Amino acid sequence: MIGASSMKIPKLTRWVLILGLIFILVMTLMRLAIYFFFPNQGLGFGQVWSALILGLRYDLRAASVIMISVLIFGSIPRLSPFAGNRNRKIWLSLIGLLTFFILFFYAVDFAHFSYLNQRLNASVLNFLEDLSISLSMMWESYPIIRLILLIVVVSIAFSWLMRIVFRRINRTAPATSSRTRIVAFIIVFLFCGICIFGRFNQYPLRWSDAFALGSDYKANLALNPFESFLNSLKFRKSSYDLQKLKRLYPVLSEYLGLPNGDSSTLNFTRTIQPRAGAINSRPNVVLVICESFSGYKSSMWGNPLNTTPFFDSLTKQGLFFDHCFTPTYGTARGVWATVTGIPDVEMPTTASRNPLAVNQRTIINEFKNYNKFYFLGGSSSWANIRGLLTNNIDQLHMYEESSYRSPRIDVWGISDKNLFLESNEVLAKQDSPFFAIIQTSDNHRPYTIPEEDRAAFKEVVVPLDSLKKYGFESLAEFNAFRYTDFCFNTFMTAARKEKYFSNTVFVFVGDHGIPGSASAVLPKAWTEQRLAAEHVPLLFYGPALIPARRMSQVCSQIDILPTIAGMMNAPYINSCLGRDLLDSTVSDKLAFIFDPDYAQTGVVMGDYFYRTQLKTGQQELVSIKNNVKVKETEEHINKMHQLTEAIHEVSKYLILNNKK
Repeated sequence: MIGASSMKIPKLTRWVLILGLIFILVMTLMRLAIYFFFPNQGLGFGQVWSALILGLRYDLRAASVIMISVLIFGSIPRLSPFAGNRNRKIWLSLIGLLTFFILFFYAVDFAHFSYLNQRLNASVLNFLEDLSISLSMMWESYPIIRLILLIVVVSIAFSWLMRIVFRRINRTAPATSSRTRIVAFIIVFLFCGICIFGRFNQYPLRWSDAFALGSDYKANLALNPFESFLNSLKFRKSSYDLQKLKRLYPVLSEYLGLPNGDSSTLNFTRTIQPRAGAINSRPNVVLVICESFSGYKSSMWGNPLNTTPFFDSLTKQGLFFDHCFTPTYGTARGVWATVTGIPDVEMPTTASRNPLAVNQRTIINEFKNYNKFYFLGGSSSWANIRGLLTNNIDQLHMYEESSYRSPRIDVWGISDKNLFLESNEVLAKQDSPFFAIIQTSDNHRPYTIPEEDRAAFKEVVVPLDSLKKYGFESLAEFNAFRYTDFCFNTFMTAARKEKYFSNTVFVFVGDHGIPGSASAVLPKAWTEQRLAAEHVPLLFYGPALIPARRMSQVCSQIDILPTIAGMMNAPYINSCLGRDLLDSTVSDKLAFIFDPDYAQTGVVMGDYFYRTQLKTGQQELVSIKNNVKVKETEEHINKMHQLTEAIHEVSKYLILNNKK
């Protein structure tokens, strides 16, 4: 194309077209890398073809923005890259910087996808608010220096290639008339405009079109980081709609069993009386919030890698809920939902970071004359969790990394084993009832196994294909998950030796699940609709206090505190959305699910998962019981849609109006 002197294509037009072609090629290679180097859920190339085609359209949009910018500014005579050496050097330097920026964006996108199984989106900005912790985690988890050097080398190589192309065009392209240049400008401008619009009809191509492909994996494969990041920025501010909330209040009143409530007061506070079967001995409570405790990766759902045999044995001796879901994904959101009983529906930042939401009522304060403890192996400064806890839990004794004798092992502080053992020492000294929360962190990048535990904890080697088949990305992740079970065993062995053990309710729950391929263990909706990201074990354990049974009713992380309070033989005030799981009068057992990154809300209820896209209103109903296609009924859709809307709207309201 470049050497054909008979073709009357202006120099600038040629350069713009070649530039766009190369960027399209780079973006296509990046998309193929996502498919080949990250778990593809067993989908063959032919099964993802529609996602790749849609992805090409997104890439054409991104490349066209670059092309049209170069075309417009390069057409100004004084700014033309072909108007002297100085302009040439400036333009080539700018292209080099742009290349570095694009490659860096993709590198961050790949790390984000590896970490969260989602393309880069505006929630990554949350990490900037805890910059020191985020940088330390990245430094300990990824080869940062090598990645930056690789990006620099590739950027230099790209700049060198563009310099060669530029010189060849400048040397071989024939002179053209003003008319030819104008016609070429209009044609390329219109072509880029069409690519940016994305389709030949009334409405432009939208990022949400990716979610019409039938699975979240295909959506992620189709998107590029520019499309997902820039579009999710639009949702960084959220607020409630008062009129909508009043309209939906009857739905909420029935769902929550609000006594004498009306939409003019929007009062969600109710006093709950003791129920039959409550425990009379004023038991202690130890609530363990377990980092990334994903259901399908554990032994309780039949994963043949048998990662959590000890915890599996506990579930057979306690009250175990096998259909528990967190309202959303992320540790800060999980802690918020557990402590407040309200789903964190901030978009895409977290409620704990919102200064207007720092004052929150929590059922923990209903445990009168109980000592309150919070044990965390690292620092509670991340996501303003310290502010959430100390500002709202009365007379809280806060323990973090500087409070312990044990050494810090990585960015997350002391090891979980030492966290449990030192927490147990503190609890064993208590002479009055206590409510303690222990938050683990080792099941998280950089997946550190302490040297002191390598003799007692035996790491296991499993072939990579087996790891990937059963939900693990690496041997390090697999052994970190197993190490969590080792820590549980160590903790319970130590606790059983203490006087407090026999009169204590131990509660274990994941802060969130992990998105990934759960298809070897659970129906496909858990993978394709990312339910695995919110599915966690929930266990109430107290051999002398709680009968053992396994329950499959759908429940939520926000139900934990009301259920614990319901076990106590005392009335309590509940102003949140959680409900007592052992209250036989509660109907419509469900779990609300919120995805801030892709602006989706939904509910799991019975055998179904319903969700809707907030921007487009697109609705989806799938079975969580089997792989049989659901025959959507108006009754199912309407009821689940109403509950989804109502819980989402009241959550936005309560985040700002659930004050102590």
